[in-house]
Amino acid sequence: MQRTFKSTTVACYIGYFVQAIINNLSPILFIVYRSEFQISLGAIGNLILVNFLSQTAVDILSVKIVDRSGYKRIILASHAFATAGLILLGILPRIMDRPYWGLVISTILSAIGSGMIEVTISPIIDSIPSNKKEADMSLLHSFYCWGQMLVVALSTLFIHFAGNRYWFVLPFLWALVPLCNLINFSSVPFMPTLKEEEKIPLRKLLPDKPFIIAMVLMLCAGASELAMSQWSSYFAEAGLGVSKFMGDLLGPCLFAVFMGCGRLLFGLFGQKINLRKAIFFCATLCIICYSVTAFSPSPLLSLFGCALTGFSISLFWPGTFSMFSAMYPNGGAAMFGVLAILGDIGCSVGPWLVSKISTAAQNTNPAISDGGALKAGLAFGNLFPVLIILSLLLLPLLKKKAVDTKEKPAYNNSTN
Repeated sequence: MQRTFKSTTVACYIGYFVQAIINNLSPILFIVYRSEFQISLGAIGNLILVNFLSQTAVDILSVKIVDRSGYKRIILASHAFATAGLILLGILPRIMDRPYWGLVISTILSAIGSGMIEVTISPIIDSIPSNKKEADMSLLHSFYCWGQMLVVALSTLFIHFAGNRYWFVLPFLWALVPLCNLINFSSVPFMPTLKEEEKIPLRKLLPDKPFIIAMVLMLCAGASELAMSQWSSYFAEAGLGVSKFMGDLLGPCLFAVFMGCGRLLFGLFGQKINLRKAIFFCATLCIICYSVTAFSPSPLLSLFGCALTGFSISLFWPGTFSMFSAMYPNGGAAMFGVLAILGDIGCSVGPWLVSKISTAAQNTNPAISDGGALKAGLAFGNLFPVLIILSLLLLPLLKKKAVDTKEKPAYNNSTN
């Protein structure tokens, strides 16, 4: 049976589901790691850093490779690495003398797969002919949210009923998703990548002032999202005193639901909304959510602030992709790769800074609990949506240069 671009689109949706598995399974197990392997809070923060720095390294290597090798080879390799990393996550920490290094190795392998997915999935969707590309991009990114929701909910239910000692079964079960999608991707059609002479050269794109704003937005988008989502499970249990079962469902799971709803709503009605103004509104809401989570004396209100952060950051990542792919239509996979690099740097820096600020708070006051220290770290997270607001205010004021291969404007101002 001949497969169409609709099959390609579905495979891309599942690809973002795979990325959600890689980025959200370990945070559910942080408490297990700490109790079974005696891993410190700082070491857990370093594990998050290893994940996203590895993804960033892959993004950097893939910027030039994707357009030359084509989408298919990279996307198949990404799912192979994701499958291997998840399987080894259930094996290496339990057989190695130093379990932490088993976690590091499996995290790196999974992150290689995730990085390749990040670089290829968005340009694949963008390359498919459509008259509603902004909506398509937002719907694509919503599947990361539904993946995060299912990973959190199903993994939490498994741990609740099977017990912590069987945690290693979870990576084996989740590895079936990238394995099946690898087979799926092997038979779907792909649009060709842009020819070298059709693309905007990176040497002209990178110094262009609006694109510098795009990179800042992507860095802050990744940091705003992951600073909260990576620590929400631990924060709910250690900081708010709720059970792990309820904390995971009301923290990261509800976070994913709100994030998915925001992206779905924009996917359905985005053509009627000014994208820059929508991101500005979301950044303002993000500041409110971080503040409520960090400063509210009510555990229930803090949990709600944590969850609603998912809605507030929902447009940051896909919205930036859509805004600047419209400005630079000849950017090619390399442009998406550069933006993904900055997004993944943000994903690394955001939760890592939360852990460092939290550790500094504990060093300053040894009597402070993990939860109190995390509140200090999360309060610092307000920096990222503030930078998004400042960047959006600056964007319309910047002088635009010609950056395409023929030295004519390769982008328009329609999304401004």
